[in-house]
Amino acid sequence: MAREPLSVVVTTWNNADTIGTCLASVAFADEIVVLDSGSTDATREIALARGARVEVRAFAGYSLQKQAAIDLAQHRWVLLLDSDEALTALAAERVRRVLESPDAAGYVLLRREWVFWRWQPDRARLNHYVRLFDRTRARMSGHEVHESVVVDGPVKRLDAVIDHYGERDIEGRVDKANRYSSLQVRDRHARAPRLLRTRMVLYPTVAFARYYFWRGHWRGGWAGFVAARVHAFYAFLKYAKLYELRRSGGEGNGRPFDAERGED
Repeated sequence: MAREPLSVVVTTWNNADTIGTCLASVAFADEIVVLDSGSTDATREIALARGARVEVRAFAGYSLQKQAAIDLAQHRWVLLLDSDEALTALAAERVRRVLESPDAAGYVLLRREWVFWRWQPDRARLNHYVRLFDRTRARMSGHEVHESVVVDGPVKRLDAVIDHYGERDIEGRVDKANRYSSLQVRDRHARAPRLLRTRMVLYPTVAFARYYFWRGHWRGGWAGFVAARVHAFYAFLKYAKLYELRRSGGEGNGRPFDAERGED
């Protein structure tokens, strides 16, 4: 049966270690678009070798960069991936199958996380995101970080899993927590949350419990414990940095935030 043509869209910056696996997992697509932020490694060469159309644009922020990549797609249906993600073989088959007769404006896919030295345990809760969508009825949310696809129309869950290789070590995960918490200050400052000191004290404990117990990462042994602790530290940093910003009159340490580059 004929299916809707599919554009796969990926944003990159120095992702030579993962982009090949990412693009190999979507070789069935009718078009692969890679929007690069100026890589200095072999990212673009690998993408070209995998048959991708590669464009280069200075990084404008996570949400804006992904929206720009989506706008480059030639086809109506888009699958949005990060450069350190890859579809499982079963997920690729289910994406092909649903495009034979789409019955929603967007589809949520599940994501399995690599946690330092192992995959998250099978019974831990999987993250889920809208990744397959009709681009004429969707847009990026515009958030500085943790950006998402906003769909105008019905959204359904597709029983398909994306493997996310993410940070391979604790240093990388802590570095990401530091960068992302700085970016989140801009979003949260605009919403003016109250009781910042109380949030600094209480929310990290809540965040740890939610990640470790409710999401089931206690099943992942020490990898899950360390990941939960870093997640709690990230929760603390978000409010501590916002408190610092408020104390300094909204100017931080007198230095403007720098735009970050890279992948989720």
